[in-house]
Formats: sequence, structure tokens, C-alpha cells
Amino acid sequence: MADDNAQANDIEVRFQVLHQFVDAAQANLDDGAWDYLIGGAETETTQKRNRLALDRLAFRPRVMRDVNGLNAGTSFLGRDLRLPIILAPIGSLQQFYEEGGSGVSKAAGIFGVMHMLSSVCKPGLEAVAQAAPDAHRIFQLYVRGDADWVDDHVKRAMDNGYLGFCFTIDLDYYGRRERDKAKGFISVARQTQAQGEEYQRSFSWDDFKRVRDKFDTPLMLKGIATAEDAEIAVKEGCDVVYVSNHGGRQLDHGRGGIDVLPEVVQAVDGRAKVVLDGGIMRGADVVKAMILGADAVGIGRLQGLAYAAAGTAGVVRMLELLELEVESVLGLLGVTGYDGLEAKHIISEPDAVNAPHALSAFPLRDEGY
Repeated sequence: MADDNAQANDIEVRFQVLHQFVDAAQANLDDGAWDYLIGGAETETTQKRNRLALDRLAFRPRVMRDVNGLNAGTSFLGRDLRLPIILAPIGSLQQFYEEGGSGVSKAAGIFGVMHMLSSVCKPGLEAVAQAAPDAHRIFQLYVRGDADWVDDHVKRAMDNGYLGFCFTIDLDYYGRRERDKAKGFISVARQTQAQGEEYQRSFSWDDFKRVRDKFDTPLMLKGIATAEDAEIAVKEGCDVVYVSNHGGRQLDHGRGGIDVLPEVVQAVDGRAKVVLDGGIMRGADVVKAMILGADAVGIGRLQGLAYAAAGTAGVVRMLELLELEVESVLGLLGVTGYDGLEAKHIISEPDAVNAPHALSAFPLRDEGY
């Protein structure tokens, strides 16, 4: 216990602000793993638009409100969360820290958020469930087999206490990630993903409906990017519509994630939960997504940075810092929780202050901080 307390105190001293995870992560990773973590597809336009779309949104604060008793938590899939955050699926967590998915699930349990485990993340769904039995976990699947193969994964996830099952649907073809290609880097997740891609390419609404009809578990679709597909998803029984462009790592020249969110929220019209990821790096980003109708946000790249920097303790500390930022934003907007947020709390500005890129949410790094 004393060693655990000493480690926690050390982490708190080392990481006072979120951007300190960046340099620590880069120091711990080889060039290939680093580029895999921060890179996008081709020109990285979609990745940059994720950040640009967030930065163009400006707050309209209200003042002289009683903001005592502020609560940054929410509920999702029937579970109380300390923040409206899902630690998004990352297939190669084991390249950032030796515990792989187990360490991130432990962090989710310690802090009180959800973890979505990737099907290509080691040590696998059973081992992660055993390592982090108290964590709120969702299982995410890349389809790499036939109907029986899919059903086996759904059943195993349900048997091991996963609260929902998510299909990633924007990976019919693997994005051309030129940072990786230029260095000849192949992630350990990609080595697994490359097998059976034809099953992903043929996975259809009929296949999803078959799973919906067979299993009584919340189903999610990750990779929705239009109102049209959101409407179909809800009609076919999707419980959670997950707005995502895979962190800008799949289709280049797509829209920023938060630019897509309003049309999806309108199409869903309260019939399903809505999750957003794509460039979420600060507490302000979380609040902006909640104002525009998200029920939770996914944290991917920031999760990877914290995990590479300091393992499980790093992810917990990252969440603590995000919580401080979220609480500050909510209070300064004049509300005590997400139910007090309104569309008029935000306005779109024509220009962003900082040139967007994967790490532009941390401009003080450029000044040597």
C-alpha cells in the first residue's frame, strides 16, 4: 500500500498538466510506435479537421449562477461514470505498455469510466476481464470470420461481463497510414487485422440485424459518419451510435468528428445513445461534445499518450486532469452538470487560433513548457 501511494504521489508531481504526457510518451516509444500513435491517413486532413472542428467552437458563458455542488459525472448503459468518457479501443496498447488492454481496463476501474477493449488487443477479452473484474467494459470487434465466429465473440463477451458489444464498421479497407509505410512499420494489431478482411468487407445491415435478433445485449456501431447511416442504425436496433472517423486514420478528407455530431443527434432523435470520438484531448472538448448532444465521448490518442508515458497510473492521472478541466469549464459556463448545458452555450467561429495537428491541443509545448 505504501508503494502504491508513493507511485501515485510521484505521478501527480510528474504530470501537472496534460501536455506533459506527450514528451514522456515519446521518450518511451520507438519511432515506429510513436508515429503509429500520432499519425493519420495519407495527408492527415481528416485528423487535422477533427481538431479544427473542435477549436472553431467558442463558449458563451453565463455568470452569477450558483455553481456549488458541481457534478462532472453521468450514467451510461446503466452505470454511473465519474466522467462521460469511454477509453476508446486501441488495438496495439501492448506496444505502448506491457500490460496491454489489462492495464487500461484497470485504470477505467480505478477512476470510474468505461473501457472499450479492441478485439485485436492483447491479452484478450477473458484475460482482461479477469485482470480488471470491477471495470465497466465493452467489447469491440473487427469482423474477421463468419457468422459462427461473430456469435462466438458475442457470447464470450457476454459471459465475461462486458456491458455491450461494438462493431467497428469503417475498416472495410485499411487506411493508408503513410507515416507507418514510410518507415516499414507494422503494428502488432495490424498483423492480426490483416487476416480475414473479406469478412469485414461483406458485413452488412442484414448481418447486424441477425446479431440483434439473436442476442440480448446492448449493440453499438462505431464509425457512423452521416445522418443517413445513423437513421438506418436505429431502425435496425442499434443501442449506441458511435460517431467516429477512426481518429483520422481511415478515410482521408473526411469531416471533423464534432462537425458530424449534430446531424447524427438529430437523426437519432433520442432513440439511441450517441458517442463521439475524434481529436478529444481537453476537458473543453468533452463539454463541447456534450453541448451538441453526445451522451459520452471516446478518448483514443490521449489515452495512448498517457499509457505510454506511465502505464495504468498514467491513464488514471490523465483522467484526473481531464476531470479538473471539465469541472472548470462547466463551472465557468454557469452550470453544475450536463443537464444545464444548452445549445446557446456555444457558437461557431470562422477560424481556429492554432494550426491543427495531432498535438495542437497542447500549444505550450511549442514554447518549451
